This record gives sequence, C-alpha cells and structure tokens, in this order.
Amino acid sequence: MSIAVNPEILVWARQSAGFDVEDAARKLGFGDSSKSTATEKLAAMEAGEKQPTRNQLAKFANVYKRPLINFYLAEPPKTGQRGQDFRQTPDSRGKRDNGLLDALLRDVKARQEMVRDVLLDEEDFEAPKFVGSADIGLGVGKIVEMISSALAFDHTDISLRKGDANALFGRLRAAAEDAGVFVLVLGDLGHHTLSIGADVFRGFAIADPVAPFVVINAKDARPARAFTLIHELAHIFLGQTGVSGSVSTEQPKTDSARIERLCNDVAGEFLLPEGYFRKAGVKFGANDTEAARACIDLVASRWSVSEPMVAYRFQRTGELTDGAYQTLRQEYHQRWLANVKKEKAKQKENDGGPSGYVIKYHNLGPALVDVVHRNFKERNLTHTNAARLLGAKAISIPGFLNFVEVVRRKNMHGNGHAS
Repeated sequence: MSIAVNPEILVWARQSAGFDVEDAARKLGFGDSSKSTATEKLAAMEAGEKQPTRNQLAKFANVYKRPLINFYLAEPPKTGQRGQDFRQTPDSRGKRDNGLLDALLRDVKARQEMVRDVLLDEEDFEAPKFVGSADIGLGVGKIVEMISSALAFDHTDISLRKGDANALFGRLRAAAEDAGVFVLVLGDLGHHTLSIGADVFRGFAIADPVAPFVVINAKDARPARAFTLIHELAHIFLGQTGVSGSVSTEQPKTDSARIERLCNDVAGEFLLPEGYFRKAGVKFGANDTEAARACIDLVASRWSVSEPMVAYRFQRTGELTDGAYQTLRQEYHQRWLANVKKEKAKQKENDGGPSGYVIKYHNLGPALVDVVHRNFKERNLTHTNAARLLGAKAISIPGFLNFVEVVRRKNMHGNGHAS
C-alpha cells in the first residue's frame, strides 16, 4: 500500500544524511529492472511521480537515521543544530560530509537523551557537579586545575604517564567516566562506507548536567585522542555543547575561535604542564626543525603524548615558528597515514583484526555499556531500547552483554578479585 508523502521530505532526508541519489538507492535496496534503474526509481519518488510503501518508508527512516514520523510531515523540518559549531571552516566540508556528521550527532543525541532518562530513574544516581562550572574569564590554569581535580588525576605527575599515548588515553577516559562523563569513540554511522574523516570533526561534547557526553572521532590518530578528550572536557566545564575540528594556529577572529583556542590551550597545559615538561629537553632554535624534532620526540615519549601535540605546544609558547610547526605537522601527518596503511594491511593478514564485540565495547566505553547492562538485567530496558543505546540489532543484545560479563570476570581475576 502506497503512502502519500511530500516528495520534498524524501529529498531533504537524503541530502541531510549526506547521500547522493545513486548511493541512497543502493543503501535503500532498490534494484534495477527492465523498465528503470534503481537510481531512476528513487528519483521518481523524489519527484512525486511515485509514492513509497509503508515498508519503504521504514527503510528510508532506518537508512537516513530519521524518525519515521518525519516522513509524514507536511514539509521538511528545519535543519537540526549541531550545538555550537567550533570548527574554523565548517562550510569548507562537502554536503555529504556535513550530512553524515549531522546524522551522527542526531544519533548520539538520541542515545544521550535515553541515558539521561534511565539515570534519572535510578535511586542512587548522583549527577556530576562540574558541568558549566567554569567560565572563560577563569583562564587556562584554573580550568586545568578544575579538570585535574574532577578526574582525580594529577596532570603534573609524570609517574602517571607510564606507557604510550594510547595507555594515557585509556587512563584519562576511565577517570572521566568515573567522574560521570560518557566517552565514546565513533567515526562512522555503523558501516565503513559511512565513515567521517578527522578533517570533518575531531570531537564533540554534549554538556548535559545529568549525562554529559564526549565523542572522539575514531578515524583520528590514536595518540591524538587524549588531547581531544581534554579539549572536549573543557567545553563541558564551560557548559558548551558543540562540535570541534582540527587545531588551528590562526589568530582567532570570532568568539567560537577564541573558545576553541582556549580549549586547545587547556588540553595543552593539562597534558604538558608548564614548568615540568621542558626539563632535560634538547635545546633548539625556533626555525631549526631537526633539533626541534629531537626535543619533540623526547618530550612525547616521556609524557606519553603525540608528537604533533608537543609541536603545537611549542608553537603556542613561541619556541617554534609557525612555518617550522607546519613543516613538522605535515611530516607527522604523512607518517601517520603510512602507519594507517600498514596497520590495515596487517589486519587483512590476521583475518580482519579484533571481533565486532571487542570493537563495540571499546568504542562505546564501559560507562555506557554498564548503564545498558544493569538496566537490561533489571528489565528497565527493552531489547529495542538497549539496541538503540548500543547502536546494534536487538537480536545481538544478549550475546553482546554475555560477552561483557565474560570481559568483566576476566578483569576482576586480573585485578586479584573473586568473580
């Protein structure tokens, strides 16, 4: 049975999801026939020449990541806000990239609202008190102290930096989640063909006083994640919901750019505290990239941070010229791209890398998984709602949560606890 739908809704939903007609037709499962191609069939619906069936509308809602009710509206709704867009040049990204980002933001916001409702129903829940507790006038040092205190992590203690940058991110993520912030690592809409590059966004924060969320782009370099996490935490302390992009050395000309500069400086000071990280460093001239590289490598290794982050810190303190910084940044970027290529080849040889459950658990983070796990077991969450929160199919929920229980038992044994 066909449903009367305003064809403009179909066009709006597709474009805001970042698909062209050809891609959308394939994702929606339209097939070629002797009379018309899959693309022509979708184009006919978008032109109002043919109406979709109820089942097809459900498919539209699923593929375009829109509530089904949107397709019954008289006209397309206004484009959803990203919160504050802190990216320096948001319009330089194509429609598809920004459409995919908007779809991801809608998806995460929907999950965050569900988590919020679930937490408010828990008797012993206590909301974090630091969301919106800072303001720009406090300055970098004070905001760093506030974050350090909330995370119970002394940012000046080098003994907490054992291991590599990925290990540091793990510790900081655990500390943030213990403090009440949900930290997710996401870079696509559930499939690698819908990935969103780090040039589109680095991270975003939802500064909700009950269930604050931080999302870090999974497509970005792993060593950069600690910087992005602290940057987004700064936004949460400032009470700002919004999306952030790549680090810029340009002089800020707007309020958003000034806030981004502040949050970058907070992340820089937290990860490389002034008066501590330079000790026993190699001396270098502001334009001497070779000597600077040696010093950067030493500092990055000692403090478990990325080389680009150290280079940025030196640029901000005036110890590296912008030209030298850009040269080193490009060099590090090319090295990262080569490592990504090598890692993909290695995963291919090893049958594709870790299992889907392992990846999902890591990407969603223990805090979100724990909320789903305990409320599902207590029957406060249905299969459907648990699936929505985890971004999974309802049929896979029992298997995934069983996997989570196995992981926890192993971790307890590893920590010397009884299961």
